[in-house]
Amino acid sequence: MVGWILKKILGSKNQRELRRLMPIVRRMNEFDEQFKSLSDEELRAKTAAWEAEVSAIPGLEEQWKKLDEILPEAFAVVKNAARRLKERQHSFTVCDQPMVWDMVHFDVQLLGGIVLHRGRIAEMATGEGKTLVATLPLYLNALTGRGAHLVTVNDYLARRDAEWMGQLYDFLGLTVGCIQHDQEPDVRREQYAMDITYGTNSEFGFDYLRDNGMATTREQQVQRGYHYAIVDEVDSILIDEARTPLIISGPATISTHQYDKWKPLIEQLVRKQNMLCNRLASEAIEKFEQGEVETGGRLMFKVKLGQPRNKQLLRLMEDPDKRRAIDKAELSFFQDTRKEELFQLKEELFFTIDEKSNEADLSEQGRVFLNPDDPNAFVLPDLISEFTEIDLDPNLPDDGKDKKKAERQQHCDAQAERIHNISQLLRAYCLFEKDVQYVIEDNKVVIVDEFTGRKMPGRRWSDGLHQAVEAKEGVQIDRETQTLATITIQNYFRLYQKLAGMTGTAETEAAEFHDIYKLDVNVIPTNRPVRRTDNNDRIYKTRREKYNAVIKEIRESHAKTQPVLVGTVSVESSELLSRMLKREKIPHNVLNAKFHMQEAEIVARAGQPGTVTISTNMAGRGTDIKLGPGVIELSGLMVIGTERHEARRIDRQLRGRCARQGDPGASRFYVSFEDDLMRNFGAADRMTRIMERFGLEEGQELEHRWLNKSVETAQKRVEQRNYLIRKRTLDFDDVMNMQREVVYTYRNEVIDSEEPRKLIYEVIDEAVPAKVKEYLDVDEPNYTGLVHWVNTTFPLGLTKEKAQFETRGVDENAQFLVEKIKDAYERKSAYEEPTAVKSLERYIILNAIDRLWQEHLYAMDALREGVYLRGYAQKDPLIEYKTEAYDMFVELMANIKNEVLNNLFRSTSNLQAFENFLATLPQFLLREHAPTAPTAGAPARARQPQPVGAMAGVATGDGDGAGEVSIDLPIRRSIPKVGRNEPCPCGSGKKYKNCCGRVA
Repeated sequence: MVGWILKKILGSKNQRELRRLMPIVRRMNEFDEQFKSLSDEELRAKTAAWEAEVSAIPGLEEQWKKLDEILPEAFAVVKNAARRLKERQHSFTVCDQPMVWDMVHFDVQLLGGIVLHRGRIAEMATGEGKTLVATLPLYLNALTGRGAHLVTVNDYLARRDAEWMGQLYDFLGLTVGCIQHDQEPDVRREQYAMDITYGTNSEFGFDYLRDNGMATTREQQVQRGYHYAIVDEVDSILIDEARTPLIISGPATISTHQYDKWKPLIEQLVRKQNMLCNRLASEAIEKFEQGEVETGGRLMFKVKLGQPRNKQLLRLMEDPDKRRAIDKAELSFFQDTRKEELFQLKEELFFTIDEKSNEADLSEQGRVFLNPDDPNAFVLPDLISEFTEIDLDPNLPDDGKDKKKAERQQHCDAQAERIHNISQLLRAYCLFEKDVQYVIEDNKVVIVDEFTGRKMPGRRWSDGLHQAVEAKEGVQIDRETQTLATITIQNYFRLYQKLAGMTGTAETEAAEFHDIYKLDVNVIPTNRPVRRTDNNDRIYKTRREKYNAVIKEIRESHAKTQPVLVGTVSVESSELLSRMLKREKIPHNVLNAKFHMQEAEIVARAGQPGTVTISTNMAGRGTDIKLGPGVIELSGLMVIGTERHEARRIDRQLRGRCARQGDPGASRFYVSFEDDLMRNFGAADRMTRIMERFGLEEGQELEHRWLNKSVETAQKRVEQRNYLIRKRTLDFDDVMNMQREVVYTYRNEVIDSEEPRKLIYEVIDEAVPAKVKEYLDVDEPNYTGLVHWVNTTFPLGLTKEKAQFETRGVDENAQFLVEKIKDAYERKSAYEEPTAVKSLERYIILNAIDRLWQEHLYAMDALREGVYLRGYAQKDPLIEYKTEAYDMFVELMANIKNEVLNNLFRSTSNLQAFENFLATLPQFLLREHAPTAPTAGAPARARQPQPVGAMAGVATGDGDGAGEVSIDLPIRRSIPKVGRNEPCPCGSGKKYKNCCGRVA
């Protein structure tokens, strides 16, 4: 009570902060009045002067202090420039459409600009001009010369805003660039070099991955740092899209999927399950009619486990008594004492479906149906036990043991692949619906964004799920992919020194923004009071009744020519409504993932009299709906939501499409108990009691503000669950992020290094002593093993006798080898092309990093999937993941160094240079007896046997113990090859095979 009184007197925290900023806004307006007397050149001169002054300051913190000092004056310059463009009715084209500049910053927009400059999130209602607000802090932060980025949700908006706001930047003397999906690297580099750059979050993120994970020279890198960024629709990008990491992938080296093989059987299995569930539902109806309510409830709970969207089940759920019986059965089976009964109940089905966790699980009956002849078809063998048995088998020779282990490993891999393919096919058939989660376009499966309703071409579900959906739909099954580079949206944007965001709906997620991004939210008041009427939700028993009521309301509004915007949650819902409106002969436009190209045109017309627009989701559409003539008198735009979304933000965004800039408008949501949100997260018991209490008949509705709270409670549950998923994703990715930073920093050090040989020698100085310790710093030093490793890695030609490792300590031996290797490398480098040596040395290190980093990503994916099983052993999967990931990373860095050593003498700038180097070395044969054909008139002579080297291509030295470089070369003939039946070249007159050829 005391808190409420204080809040009324002093205002909320947000109101107090905004009051503190108002004096700055007044100063801006004073400067703006002063600048009216300046000429255009004098106004532009301020930009040049500030740029020179700020860029001369060395430290970033000091630059920011200077920006804070000039903020009121700089913002006033931008506002004054906007006024001049408006007064002159400046005309230009944006995305090939003619436009006239008609905007000058309001005071609330100046307020929003201050909030954005300070690295916070500005929540501004739809239609308040967020695009124009961003020009203020972008202009100010671009003065540092380090670049300022504006991140938006799609290429169209990035291009539109860059061309539109570019008029203002150009007037003030700043350059503006725009990143688009299909640009070449040279063009991208030019765009990033501009003062201000617009682009989408995925393009910025993928450029980061390409620059740091794939580029091999500084010229191939396009970005130039992460100084300041504003994220438009910040909730959509930093929250909704944060669950999916950005991944650059390439085709896997081998593809072993069997989706097409198992598809017919899975189809049969799903059909059998559908028939079984329909039969169980019919039996349940009979039991209910006979008064056996408990038995009926048990049967319907079984149907719910096997087919949650069964039509008979959904119809029975409309009846309060039957709904309560089903809920009671469900609650009783989830008691600890009845776990075995629940397991037996699940085993009576072919598989069970869990919509909440998006999983489908085969029962024993389902496994027998798929593999009737092999009871162990779905059991992974215990390789550790099997390998132990093989090792202890005295009858098997060593090579036989290795062969048998390889066979068992291959069998295990095939078994795992089969189980995985069947599991993903089952998910594809039972949980992923066409026109809801994806659409088919050009014989390809294209994912639909669940939050924006946009198609996402190029995106693919991971872990084989996309291939499973492709198999289900009968389109071409693309090859499985392998991760080359990956980063989450969260970790990409945390790279920026200063990050800000703007959206119409951030307040509900303020805690998450603060926890993950350290971003505070300020709610900016509207320029004019909001005149929108938000009506109570209307709640119905069934979807059928709900849709009929929606059509009725659309018909009534259309009859009085009031424009209507209808929001749906899926492509399927929008097409269903479209068909119903066609039957009613009501003209309308459909805006969903299938008609992306006409998006801006459809939205722009949505405020005209009598227009009906159906939209999958308005999040991030970015185009204002301006009311046509006479619409204000009709109470403005009517917004109808056909279903509550999982996130309250999305509903608020839909409501916010009407009543912009003080216009009138109204909104209402229609909800049914069959909606996914209500089925999975709504309080079923409470809803059932409400239905009973009010005695709802067919077509009747519930409407009360208390019920709105109940729906919002369900939404909060989903939001909390999704937040935990994103937080968990981030916790795991933080481990990868630290490793990524180390690897990418090392990679960039190699690319930027003027003397890559220093880095090569650092690797030698670190890796060789480590190897020497591995062999010698033990109870029983392995001198033979060390000699073998040296000779298989470097062309030193050492022998155990000549190396004399026994006479020196571990450190002295390490120093001895380091000197020999560096000396050999200097001799090799002397024969390389001088201009190409540095590039070759960079390539040796980068190639080792890239190849092993890709393998490491694959191993980390596997660890992440498997580590959850350790929860059954009462271990925290995250701690286990961190421990093992650290060990794997230490191993990765050691392997990179060893790979560099292995490739040091196996790489060349060009073949001729390498042959020149080889020609200077003593040449030995690898075979003891390899006679050559003698020349004519000369007796046949066999070469004397020579010592054989420890590796192919490397022979021992000539015995001076100096470790002389020596490499075996192939035997070269001085005359053409002689056929076995041709005359012998020695002149004996015999055939070659009966003369000198007999020795060979």
